[in-house]
Amino acid sequence: MKPKDAHRIGSGEVGMGLHIARQTDLAQMLAGFPLFQTLDETCRVRVAARARERRLDRNEILFQKGDPARCLYLVVYGQIKLALPGVNGNEKVVELVGPLQNFGEESLLTDSPHPVFAQAVTESLLVLISKDAIADLVECAPAFARSMVTNLARHARKLIQDVETYTQHNGAQRVIGYLNDRCPDGGNPDISIVVTLPASKQLIASRLNLTPETFSRILRDLEEASLIEVQGKQIRINNPRRLRGYDS
Repeated sequence: MKPKDAHRIGSGEVGMGLHIARQTDLAQMLAGFPLFQTLDETCRVRVAARARERRLDRNEILFQKGDPARCLYLVVYGQIKLALPGVNGNEKVVELVGPLQNFGEESLLTDSPHPVFAQAVTESLLVLISKDAIADLVECAPAFARSMVTNLARHARKLIQDVETYTQHNGAQRVIGYLNDRCPDGGNPDISIVVTLPASKQLIASRLNLTPETFSRILRDLEEASLIEVQGKQIRINNPRRLRGYDS
């Protein structure tokens, strides 16, 4: 065997080793996502072999409204905005997706185009799992299929809650509800707590179907009522019980 042939074989073995190591890393990433926790390690490694990473810069578009659905998307870190485009650039934020959350399964399973566009709010790392791989999992892994159904049911319930909020609650009630949802469960409702907004006030305003000006005005009104204290993205809720009962 010529030396250069030996070198080529050695390089191939190294490349294969790196490929296997990368699959293992992806499999470990998948283990952190609730949707994939029902799978055993062997199955996660198989899925990882059909997955790939995608890094997005801030404000980079992942897909446009109307694009065909080809993958399930998992957020490893960063934040993704799902939104509807509007006239004059006035988009409507439908959802903000953060670490260990997934999106895109509705379009994937119904074989329909994406109803929203997806854009990175911050630098983000995603894992993309192909449509065929998800279809195979649904067929051969009943626990995974149940997890998918549960996930879809949660999304449907959340959409109904959003419609109820937009149609039956005024702006102040929407903001108060949003802040209350970020308070930890089981905490003392009479003790102050600090919550951190997960995105810019402009994005949160759009998520609540409010203009940025209205969102800021409501925060000022709540601050003047001594219910909250605003410092950038950090909001101290002085008394969660009082805030919950305000403007109810």
